Amino acid sequence: MHPLCNRVRVDLDGQDPVFSVAAEVVDDRVSMRVTGEVDMATAGRMFDAALADGARAAFIDLTGVTFFDSAAIHALIRLSERFPGGFEVMPSRPVRRVLDIAGLGDQAWLKKVEE
Repeated sequence: MHPLCNRVRVDLDGQDPVFSVAAEVVDDRVSMRVTGEVDMATAGRMFDAALADGARAAFIDLTGVTFFDSAAIHALIRLSERFPGGFEVMPSRPVRRVLDIAGLGDQAWLKKVEE
């Protein structure tokens, strides 16, 4: 259960809302797995993790992300500009919904997730 400001709790299907990011560089591509909540407090850490030395491409797995705000969107846009033609994002359902609402659902870097 995740607390909300009005003392109502929301079940996140057992997912932990705590942010984490793991990155690995192979050749010139950074692959990242991000979990939890990506918001104004954590979006910068996600962005910085993608800026590995020598990386000229990036793959970001967001399938474990439960919350995604405008700071997170801004970080993705900046990364797409940093890695033109070499950027891929695999979204979770919540991330996909936020990106669709923001008008970014048709970006070439956004991969389709099988339902």
